[in-house]
Amino acid sequence: MAQPRDPSAQPALGRMKPLPALIFSSRWLQLPLYIGLIVAQCVYVFLFLKELWHLVTHAFDFSEQQIMLVVLGLIDVVMISNLLIMVIVGGYETFVSRLRLEGHPDQPEWLSHVNASVLKIKLAMAIIGISSIHLLRTFIEAGNIGIAGKTANYTESGVLLQTMIHVVFILSAIGIAWVDKMTSTPGKGH
Repeated sequence: MAQPRDPSAQPALGRMKPLPALIFSSRWLQLPLYIGLIVAQCVYVFLFLKELWHLVTHAFDFSEQQIMLVVLGLIDVVMISNLLIMVIVGGYETFVSRLRLEGHPDQPEWLSHVNASVLKIKLAMAIIGISSIHLLRTFIEAGNIGIAGKTANYTESGVLLQTMIHVVFILSAIGIAWVDKMTSTPGKGH
C-alpha cells in the first residue's frame, strides 16, 4: 500500500522540470530589492540620528511647539522604518525564502502568521499611521512659524486635501481588510 504523500514535502529544485525550476528560482531576483530597502533603512537611521542630535543640541533654543514638531518628525522616521522592516522581513519570508526563525527569542510575533493578505493589511495600517503623523504636523504648523524660523505656507484647501487623502488611506485599509475577510475561508486563521 502506498504511503500518503506529505503535503509539506517540496520536491528538490533539481528534480523539477527546467521551466518550472526557472520560474520558481526567479523569486531570487527580488533579493537586490530587499537589500536596497536595507540600504534605505540605513539612510533612515542616519536621518533619525541627525534629527535627534539637532533636537538635543538646540533643545533650549526651541519652543515647546518646535520640540513637538521635531519629535513628530522622529516618530515619522521610526514609523517609516517600521514599514521598511515589515516589507523587508515579511516580503522576503512571503515571496523569496523562509528565514527559519522558529524558536528564536527575537522573532517578531507577527512573522509567525504572515502571508500576502496579512502583509497588505499591516502595510495599510502603517501607511495610515505615517499619514496621521503628517496630518498632525500639518495641523500644528498651519499658520504658525515652523522650525528654524521658516513660515509654514498651508492653505485651507491644502489642509483639506491632505485630510481627504488621509481619509482615502483609511477607507482603502478598511476595503482591503473587508475583501480579505470576505475571501478567507471560514475557520482559517490569519
